[in-house]
Formats: sequence, structure tokens, C-alpha cells
Amino acid sequence: MRCVIARFSFNLIKSEVLESMKGITPEPVTGESVTIGRHTYPVKQVGEVLTRQDRRDFSAAEVTRAMSRLGFTCRPAAKSTPVPVLTRLQTAATLLGTPAPA
Repeated sequence: MRCVIARFSFNLIKSEVLESMKGITPEPVTGESVTIGRHTYPVKQVGEVLTRQDRRDFSAAEVTRAMSRLGFTCRPAAKSTPVPVLTRLQTAATLLGTPAPA
């Protein structure tokens, strides 16, 4: 399949992607990820291995789009949930087990 990553054209084939990533240790996933074989890799790591370009030269969206079209499972970055901020009075009430004032 022909795709464009960082303004360069690549002909990617699923079996060649599997072969390229064989033996590559996955880095910790902090953002978008792609599952190749039994491993989950950060999208930028996969793009760097396949294109031999610096990670700053392409976006995660470009690699995600190409990997999705090849049939790999791609996941978006995990969304963080905001932690509720309590006032001192609410914190004390929670610690003491009494209802917090409104």
C-alpha cells in the first residue's frame, strides 16, 4: 500500500511491517499506540523504524492512518480524568467521615 509520511512516499506491506518490528523492544506507551503481533508500540516508534526518519519529522496521525489502512489495531492516547480539587473544609470533613458542607 502506498502512503505518504513526512512528505515521502512509502510502499508498506503488512508482512514487511511485521518483519521490520520483529525483535524490536516496545517502549512505554504514553500516547497513541499500535498493536503489531503480540506487542503494543508507540506510534512514533513504529514510524521511526519503518521510515528511518527522526520522530520529529512526522506526526503520529500519519503513521496511525497508514497502520490502520494496513489492518493493524491503533488506539488513541488515553485521556486523563481531572482530579477534583477539595477545599480544606471539604478535605477535613471527608477525613472525619462527616458530610461536607455545600
